[in-house]
Amino acid sequence: MTRRSVVATASAALAAMIAPKAALALNENEAKALVDKLVGEINKVIASGKSETAMYGDFERIFERYSDTSYIAAYTLGNDGRKASSSQKRSYSKAFQVYVARKYGRRFREFIGGRLEVTGVRKVKKWYEVDATAYLKGQSPFKVTFLVSDRSGRNKFFNLYVEGINMLLTERTEIGAMLDKRRGDFDKLVADLKKAS
Repeated sequence: MTRRSVVATASAALAAMIAPKAALALNENEAKALVDKLVGEINKVIASGKSETAMYGDFERIFERYSDTSYIAAYTLGNDGRKASSSQKRSYSKAFQVYVARKYGRRFREFIGGRLEVTGVRKVKKWYEVDATAYLKGQSPFKVTFLVSDRSGRNKFFNLYVEGINMLLTERTEIGAMLDKRRGDFDKLVADLKKAS
């Protein structure tokens, strides 16, 4: 093979590698499809009649499957994350995942007898906002919004609004307060998050 043919072959291979990634960039339909699947799984758990503990386990698996847990965990630590070691960050990320799944799982558990229904999607900068309406027995419907992106290399939601309350900002404030209470001790924070119900 000549040098020119080697370069041409390498260029063609590179183009072939790049093209599928461009074609797979997140779009409106994919963002909606992700939340449709997510909402479908949440509704299935709500209607399952399982015990509270079993439901929390299901919600944790759903959160792990559909959310950008690494980004969310890092965001909630904010500047405090710079003081943590790599191993502490990994431990925190795992503990936070369980903690937030229980917390929001408890909120979704309130939907028993009700349902979530996807109502619309719109692009905002480099992500999509997917709106859903929550229908609960004896209550007026309210909006739940999922922010979806492919920044992690996979389509995931990275933030959640329930009745206008921003999950990322709320958790950053609460985690910051928890860390302050423990005088910046990450190990204590992780231990307490694991025990939080």
